[in-house]
Amino acid sequence: MDTYQEKEFINKGGTTMAVHDRSQPPALTLVSLAVAAETYGVSIKTLRRRISDGTVHGYRVGRLIRVDADELREKLLIEMPSAK
Repeated sequence: MDTYQEKEFINKGGTTMAVHDRSQPPALTLVSLAVAAETYGVSIKTLRRRISDGTVHGYRVGRLIRVDADELREKLLIEMPSAK
């Protein structure tokens, strides 16, 4: 359940602006590319390609790039159908 909400309002100048409710930001489990690569058995280069092509989201924290471990589990692990 995501409690992160965005609301719009019009300021005095007539410009529409977005207001973010950050009382409870979305819960992300951010891990480094090295940790994610080792966990899922792929290379760091593969993770960078997936961020570049939009398969997964990358998050910059200062100079470092992080990925959401839960999102990787959803996007990279694909169940193969059985032959039965």
